[in-house]
Parts: sequence; C-alpha cells; structure tokens
Amino acid sequence: MKTLTLHGAHIHDIPSFYVEVNAVFMANESWQLGQSLDAFNDLLYGGFGALAGNEPVTLVWLDAEHSRKALGLEATRRYYQDKLTQPERFNSAHFQRQLDALENGSGQTYFEIVLEIIADHPNITLVKR
Repeated sequence: MKTLTLHGAHIHDIPSFYVEVNAVFMANESWQLGQSLDAFNDLLYGGFGALAGNEPVTLVWLDAEHSRKALGLEATRRYYQDKLTQPERFNSAHFQRQLDALENGSGQTYFEIVLEIIADHPNITLVKR
C-alpha cells in the first residue's frame, strides 16, 4: 500500500494547503493543481500524479489540528467572501447560503469540506496525527 504524507505545519491558509497538496501529489508532474475543491476531488480519483492508479493509499496528515485551525472559520469566511465579490464567475446565491450557514454554526469549514472529499474516496485511508 502506498503512503503519502501531508505536512499540516506547512498549511497556514487555503493557498498553502494547495502548495502542500502539489508538493505531495504532483511532485513528478509538469503542471500543478489549481486552488479548487473540485480539482482536489478530481485528483483523488487518480490517473495522474502520485495517484496514477486507483490503488489503495494511506494518507497521513501530520499536524492535522494545525491544519484544522488554519482552514477553519476565518479562512472559510474569507473564501466565501472572495467568491461573493465575483458574481460573474461564481453562483452568489450558493456562496451566500454557505456563508450564512457557516456564520450560524451549521456550515462546514474548509477543513471539514476537505475531509469530506477525502472520505468520498474509498481507496484512501486518512490517518490524522
């Protein structure tokens, strides 16, 4: 079984999450994954980068608690607010609902969304440390 390791101490915000993802998953590729949850989800299906196949993978997330804080309420709020400033590119109503849910305590943080995406891939076993 292949083991990949995310270094949570390298993650301070959403952009640095993708820097770490690219360092771990895309090191041998000539291109980098963009800052997109959809792109991250697509990456986990395999076919390129460190997940060239659909083999079982253990993803060890070191300093996961640090990442949880870095990708928490404030980072998620900024993420949604940024989407709302670009109504020509993004569905404003959707992101306003997401922001409202976050603010009233019923929404997910970026970290929780990332964990949900990982959980949707049965070939990946996440180990948080």
